[in-house]
Formats: sequence, structure tokens, C-alpha cells
Amino acid sequence: MTAELARAGGLVAALGLAVLLVGARRDVRLAGLAVLALGAAPLAVYLAPQGRERALAAAAPLAVYLAPEGRERALAAAAPVGLLLAAALAFAFRRHPWLLPMAALACVPARIPVDIGSEEANLLLPLYGVIAAAGLALAWELVHGEGPERELGLLAWPLGAFVAWSGVSLLWTDDLRQGGISLLAFYLPFGLLAVCLARLEWSRRWLGALCAQLGIMAIAFAAIGIYQWLTGEVFWNRKVIVGNVYAPFHRVNSVFWDPSIYGRFLVVAILAGLVVVLYGAGARAALAAAAGIAVVWTGLLFSFSQSSFVALMAGVLATAAFAWRWRVAASLAAVAAAALAVSFAAPPIRNALADDVRSGLNKASSNRFDLVTNGLEIAADHPVFGVGLGGFKRAYAEATGLRGREPKTAASHNTPITVAAELGLPGFLLLAWLLGAAFVAQFRRASRSFAGRASLVFGLAFVAIVVHSLFYNALFEDPMTWGLLGLSAVAYAWRTSPARQAAPLLRGEPARSELPRRERVPHEAAP
Repeated sequence: MTAELARAGGLVAALGLAVLLVGARRDVRLAGLAVLALGAAPLAVYLAPQGRERALAAAAPLAVYLAPEGRERALAAAAPVGLLLAAALAFAFRRHPWLLPMAALACVPARIPVDIGSEEANLLLPLYGVIAAAGLALAWELVHGEGPERELGLLAWPLGAFVAWSGVSLLWTDDLRQGGISLLAFYLPFGLLAVCLARLEWSRRWLGALCAQLGIMAIAFAAIGIYQWLTGEVFWNRKVIVGNVYAPFHRVNSVFWDPSIYGRFLVVAILAGLVVVLYGAGARAALAAAAGIAVVWTGLLFSFSQSSFVALMAGVLATAAFAWRWRVAASLAAVAAAALAVSFAAPPIRNALADDVRSGLNKASSNRFDLVTNGLEIAADHPVFGVGLGGFKRAYAEATGLRGREPKTAASHNTPITVAAELGLPGFLLLAWLLGAAFVAQFRRASRSFAGRASLVFGLAFVAIVVHSLFYNALFEDPMTWGLLGLSAVAYAWRTSPARQAAPLLRGEPARSELPRRERVPHEAAP
């Protein structure tokens, strides 16, 4: 009975978030926010530890019902204090809205181990507190008719449709617990965060402060990583500690749980610094950014995260393509594709290389090549509905004969393949729609103005995270993905507003001084 209520609750909560994303009327969106909260409750009860803790979960906030056994009473007693803190933080967000992205960014590394049923997970509990406060502030604004409507713009419909379809898939998933975790711990709270961030008013001063915060955090985390490499220490993650004993190199994770998550954060910071170096407003800023990149890259090196370095390469190539125009990048891609086609044209070469490539790729990618190919087979076997949100691991184990209910070797490492297997062709198409809309919002009308550079940073960071998700399935589990969607909507709304129509574009358009006087941007509105 609890499981069926959880399925229904997850579906209702996902639909509530979708209504909040795409709704145009204030009362409809407020209803969507309320439905989101009500639908999440039975899902949370289902995921709570067994026994008497479930009764506590029904009346306690997220931090309580996800707490490890033995802490429930203390957390329940602290729940009223948490609500008061959330209300105070919501008031601060109302007074200074740009404190929200800065607080969210500060909480990105803070993953706390908690028990969900019989399994331990590392969740962003401090970030959930920030999102709860942002949700209270959003509810206040909706009640009083404040703020914009459909803030995410062209991202609203693809994101809303994707979230809704993910919630619907809970109705047939074979792994309701894992699907519920994905929905409750990632999709619902981070989707709410994206909405709240997209409601921010454009501010060059606050965006500059946010970029500086990202750089300072990355330098600090890289310094900690370098210290770990020099001293041979690793924090938190015992799996990494044991792995380093048998590995020929010493991986570090800084203050993050996983070295790949640590590396992904540093890659985002490096790409932001690269934009400052190439298109910054002055020599001092460029020199400071270059020095920061050197430190952060050193910290990234000692993570030994292959996926992070591939993501960095993709971001750098995207930067080069943007600077040298897309035709150069397209020509290079065409030459590479032609060379590859010629190499495989001869049957002896094709047959000889096929086995070598498969075994070599599988070994180099730590068996991820087999995960991808078997994941494609699962998607082909369930083309319409998929196996349901969270069902990849169990479906993979059944298809390959792995033992155990949740074998770790069946964990997915590729987000598009996972989406295709779990959500079928509709989910995959919705993902493609979302990614395409995001790239349009981030790269369209990019300019040398501050707004153009900010959009370029968001776009490059998003490209890096998407590429990273091809090797580490954490596209929607990363709050930075959702945060970038929200901030991209803010930048896109500003760049397409009438006040920005006269801004000089990056590739050959006339400078502001060359525009007719009636088309010039006023000094107060200029970036």
C-alpha cells in the first residue's frame, strides 16, 4: 500500500513541478507548488527507514526522515528550529535575491551521508535547506503576485515535459526505491531551484560576485587537493582510500565525496576563467584568471578523473569554435569523420579492428563500454516506455545475469543511454529538446558585452557537464546543471530585451559608437 501511494505521490509531485514550470497564471502556479509539496510526502514516507521512523517521517522535514538511525529524535526536536531558519533565510532571499545562487553554490560540495531505507547515500542536505527557503520565498511572491511568469522562457516546456514524463514512469518502474530517490532527492528540489534562480533580476554586480565566488572556491578546493596529493591523504571516501593502495597513482577528492565530482567542479571554474582571459574587461582580470586557472588545473590533475579531462577538452574546443567561428570546427569534424570512414572501409581492417577496439575501449573505460552497449540493448527492448525511472540497474542485472538485487557493476555511467533505457524514446527526445533549447539560450546572440560573456560561461559550463555525463551519469543529479539552466534563462531574457538589442555582437558587428544615435544603449543600461 505504501509503495502504491509512493508511485502516485511521485507522479503528482512531478506534475506539480511541471505546472509550476510552464504555468502562466499565478493561481495555477501556486497550486502546482502546493501539489509538488503534497505529492512528495508519501514518496518521502516510503523512502524513510523501516519501523517507527516512518511515522516520524510523516511529520518531519527532509533532514529528519533521511537521517541515519539513532538520530531521529534529535533531528525531530531540531525540526522547528530548522523551519525557523528556513523562514529567516527566505526573508533574506526576499531582501537580497542574489544571495540564493551564492548560498546554493556554497552548498554544492556539502554532501552528507544519510540512510535511505537500508542503503547509505550522500545527499546535499545543506542545499536542501537553501532550496526550502527559496521555495517559501517563491510561495510568498506567488501569493502576492510578484515576479515574472514562466521564468525559464524557452526552457520551460522541455524541462516541464521531461520532469512530468519522469514522474509518470514511476507507475511502471521495477525499482521504485531508486526512482523515488532520483525524483525526491534531485528532480523535484533542483527543479524548484531552477525556477527560483530564473526569477532573479539581471545584475552585473551580483553576477560578477558569483563568478568570483566560483573562482575562490575552486582555488581553495584545488589547494586542498594538492595538499592531499602531497601528504597522501584522502577525506571521507573509504573506497578511494582503498583504491589508492592498489593504484599506481594517488587520487584526491578535496572536500568532495567523489574525485569525478571534484574534477567536474574545477572544470566549470577553469572554463569560466578562460572566458575572462579571452574576453575579459581588463589586463588585471585576465592575469588573475590565468593564475587561478594554473592552480585549479593542478588540482584537477591530481583527481586523475578521465571524464573531467574529457569535459575540459570539450569546453576548450567549444571556446575555440566560438572564437574561430563554427565553420572551422565543422571542417575539422568533417575531416576527422572522413578519415575514420576511410580507415574502416576495407573489410580486413574493419574486422580486425572491431574486436581490438571493443576490448581496448572496455578496458580503458573501466568496463563502461559494455555498460553502454548493454544499455542500448535495454533501450531497444523497451523503446516506448522504457523500464521506468531508476530501473536501469535492475534491468541491466536481469539482462546480463548478474546476481543480487542491486549489483554495483550494473550502475549506469552514461546519462543519454540511461534516459533512453529508463524513459524510452519519448524521454530521449525530451532530453534532446531540453539540451537544444539550453544551447540556444546560452549561445544565441553571444557578444563581448558582460551579458554575452556571462551567457558564454553558462554555455561552456553546461557543455562540460553534458560531456561529463557521457562517462559519469550525474547530469540531473548535479545541482549545477539546474542552476545553469536558471541563470541561462536570466541572461537570455536580458540579452533579448529591448535594452540590449543595440549591444555589439562578437563576430564583426559594429561597435556601439558606430551605431546610429537612436540605437545606442543608454549609459545606465550598458554592460
